[in-house]
Amino acid sequence: MSGIYFHIPFCKKACTYCDFYFSTHLSNVPDIVNAMLIELEKRETYLTNKELNSVYFGGGTPSLLSSSELNKLLSKLASKYILNTSAEITLEVNPDDVTKENLKNWLQLGINRLSIGVQTFDDNELLWMNRSHNSEQAVTSVKLAQDVGFNNLSIDLIYGSKFQTLNTWEETLKMACNLDTKHISSYNLTIEDNTVLGVLNKKGKEPSVNDELSSNQFKIMSEYITQQGFEHYEISNFGKPNYLAVHNSNYWLQKHYLGIGPSAHSFNGETRQWNVKNNNAYIKALNENTTFFEIETLTEANKYNEYILTSLRTKWGCNEKFMKRFSNKIQDHFLQKTNSFLQSGEVIKIDEVYTLSIKGRLIADKIAAELFFIKD
Repeated sequence: MSGIYFHIPFCKKACTYCDFYFSTHLSNVPDIVNAMLIELEKRETYLTNKELNSVYFGGGTPSLLSSSELNKLLSKLASKYILNTSAEITLEVNPDDVTKENLKNWLQLGINRLSIGVQTFDDNELLWMNRSHNSEQAVTSVKLAQDVGFNNLSIDLIYGSKFQTLNTWEETLKMACNLDTKHISSYNLTIEDNTVLGVLNKKGKEPSVNDELSSNQFKIMSEYITQQGFEHYEISNFGKPNYLAVHNSNYWLQKHYLGIGPSAHSFNGETRQWNVKNNNAYIKALNENTTFFEIETLTEANKYNEYILTSLRTKWGCNEKFMKRFSNKIQDHFLQKTNSFLQSGEVIKIDEVYTLSIKGRLIADKIAAELFFIKD
């Protein structure tokens, strides 16, 4: 089965750390939605498997869309694809958009999973992040969603900021688990060059991330959340049994997906496509029937590197059976490069599967880079 991703490129405010594509100018929301409807028509042949097990509205802030706009996208989707009866339909939401009326409307539309952008329960930290909600709204949004009938809830957290200590991070984790959600995504703060935080950091007005503190926070997080009945199934993701995120798991398991909207990416096993990263250019191209994306045909090395990058992050790991799809040269390269990480205990091999230990997960990007196959 396949997945569909809708990128909704709008936010009320620009978070200081965020480098995803979005705009705070909301006047052309209707034009973007109409262009996305056209893209759904144009791209209907990209996925050969028309049965979907996941639909994901990401952003940006998808909860800024009206129920009518969401309904248009879902209705068009239903006319082109077969939605599996147990399909996961996720909407990313900000806590300040969570009202009883919105929740009831989302449920009525068939949305069955919410990903709530909590980030932290510290009001000073939320102000520093330039978030549009406060800590009280963060807690209330989760409880209200549960009361209205959303059983499948995920919350986002960020660690590694200058506001946190090991003790305050432990308190954050306790508060998060006490909310009794089914899923937690927790990301290490990254200072990107093209963000407000990145600019301030270059000017010496904001400190760099303390890597030692972040590493210790990661270890505490992995141990504590798993003790609460969650499975640490991907570096940044924890799920209760039967509540692992289907959509993101599709990415990591090499399933095919179509991305709709400005800057959205698509993957069908043979090619990777990415849409233009500009709202006005996207609208113009769709309305005038001109090219709005770039495409790359994947080589064997590309496919191998993609597999390493995605699979190694997860509990499913790299499987020797899957590796047999590649040439002997690539298989030999993989075995040779993993040997030192096996000896150091950063990579673990059980039967035919290679996974990362906790120590390995702390340097996952470094390990992946070492395992990549670069053609001579």
